[in-house]
Amino acid sequence: QVQVVESGGGLVQAGGSLRLSCTVSGFRFDDYVVGWFRQAPGKEREGVSCIRRAGGLPYYTDSVKGRFTASRDNAKNALYLQMNSLKPEDTAMYYCAAASAILYNEYDVCLSRANMFWGQGTQVTVSS
Repeated sequence: QVQVVESGGGLVQAGGSLRLSCTVSGFRFDDYVVGWFRQAPGKEREGVSCIRRAGGLPYYTDSVKGRFTASRDNAKNALYLQMNSLKPEDTAMYYCAAASAILYNEYDVCLSRANMFWGQGTQVTVSS
């Protein structure tokens, strides 16, 4: 049974930091591209950062470059998102997703051109 579980969201003031975690089970983590997405009320879901393999260069959407850092630990079946210098516009539900690395790369996943497994999401709220 595939499970994708996010944690680490919360309420933080602008300029603060949060670290999101995602753990997966039910499939071979090494064989999957994993990524973070977010969706704010009234807005479309967007790919924030995706990584094809441990040590690989992550894809980042322009609005988070220089502020967010994604990493994965294949030994722990885990994906992380370190978010620094948070802004009110970063407020959203953040989701973790995974897609086969045989079929897709990090661009395919973050641009939502892949079939993915999804978590339930974790809320991030940044107050001004």
